[in-house]
Amino acid sequence: MLTIVPVQTPPGEYLVDITKQVREAVQQTGVQSGLCAVIVPHTTAAITINSALDPTTPLDIVDDLRRIVPTRVDFRHQYDTPADAAGHIKATLVGHSVLLVIDHGDLLIGGSQSLLFCEFDGPRSRRVQVKVIAG
Repeated sequence: MLTIVPVQTPPGEYLVDITKQVREAVQQTGVQSGLCAVIVPHTTAAITINSALDPTTPLDIVDDLRRIVPTRVDFRHQYDTPADAAGHIKATLVGHSVLLVIDHGDLLIGGSQSLLFCEFDGPRSRRVQVKVIAG
């Protein structure tokens, strides 16, 4: 049971809350108990779990990732642009997948937790793979 969730991102670096779309994908499978793997098949994007209750939390995360990995021209790998090279490193630091428990047909996450798609080289038409495993 694989679902592809499309994500259209604006220019720059953003965190997009995709919790609702992933929950819908899980519910459409009818699986009541199991696992949900959320995978980002892109090298300049990632996925994380954090709070989206305060709209400034994702902004702070992006700001500090920019501080840790600034866009600069002295990257060795520059097939595309310096922003693309910085995006590769940020995506590696954040990660490309999360594994969640499904219970009673829904994601078992905390009340303040959200699935945040991390765009590090937008604008792009992205996709997220949601694999539901019953059990």
